[in-house]
Amino acid sequence: MTFHPDSLPDLTGKVFIVTGATSGIGYHTVARLAQHGAHVYMCARTLAKGTAASGRIKSTYPDAHLSVLEMDHTSLSTVVAATKHFLSQETTLHGLINNAGIMATPFETTQDGYEIQWQTNYLAHWVFTRHLTPLLLETAQTLPLGSVRVVNLSSSGHYSAPKRGIDFADTSLRDASPITRYGQSKLANILHVKTLDKVYGPDGSAAGDAQIWTAAVHPGLVDTSIADHASLPLLFKWVIAPYKAMGGFLDGDKGSWTSVFCAASPLMKKEHSGAYFQRVADPKGWQSAMAKNAELAARLEEWTEREMKKGGWVD
Repeated sequence: MTFHPDSLPDLTGKVFIVTGATSGIGYHTVARLAQHGAHVYMCARTLAKGTAASGRIKSTYPDAHLSVLEMDHTSLSTVVAATKHFLSQETTLHGLINNAGIMATPFETTQDGYEIQWQTNYLAHWVFTRHLTPLLLETAQTLPLGSVRVVNLSSSGHYSAPKRGIDFADTSLRDASPITRYGQSKLANILHVKTLDKVYGPDGSAAGDAQIWTAAVHPGLVDTSIADHASLPLLFKWVIAPYKAMGGFLDGDKGSWTSVFCAASPLMKKEHSGAYFQRVADPKGWQSAMAKNAELAARLEEWTEREMKKGGWVD
């Protein structure tokens, strides 16, 4: 499918949230949505970083309507606090783009006790989405079907997940490689989308006048800072470096186009909901067998809900 963000309609009056919004794909996703009149909440680890990024976007689009949500994915209490702040400010939400992520970092656990990639890439987004779902549904009730969407950034790196897909006995994967831990978190992002679609999508069990359309996105190889601190296999680096040198990577703006399409384009159809997209706006992305495993998706949802309730992060 040919898509360019300049083709988006006027988004004035619509509200979006983008996580990981201060750089890379997230930053350009915000810019493209704001370009067309949307009010975009930029999630940032610090108010200073968010304000600086907002200023850069406004230097290009002076009329951009932007707000900053302070949120650190390594601290679930800040995720919950950011949600409460947003809900105190807004009565509608048309799109949630769960974009923030880290890649193949050395083993580390967060203050909440989870492996850092597992929490940053998956758990924090799951908690954020769960708290915002009632407002997404409320917003959808009075709008044409497909007007409200959730987009999860994933990666072809989900192929690197453990053989069983998700290691429920040890989600920290302490003895695995950094890329395997990354793969597990990115597989979880896809399975989360499949679960949301099963419940709230066009054919979902709760489908009706209030639908939430969903998408998982592999943006392609994009020249961002996500891999700056990655511990990648030497062979991977040998293959990727020449490809990048030859211009094989997308820039951050083009890397955002599939996210922008899935979040706001009227060209997205109901049959695309729950799909795994790859660049640019192709809903027939190559996904692993585990990414298509409905039983695994259901088990992950049960595990996550139980775990997050135990921690008090959701009711």
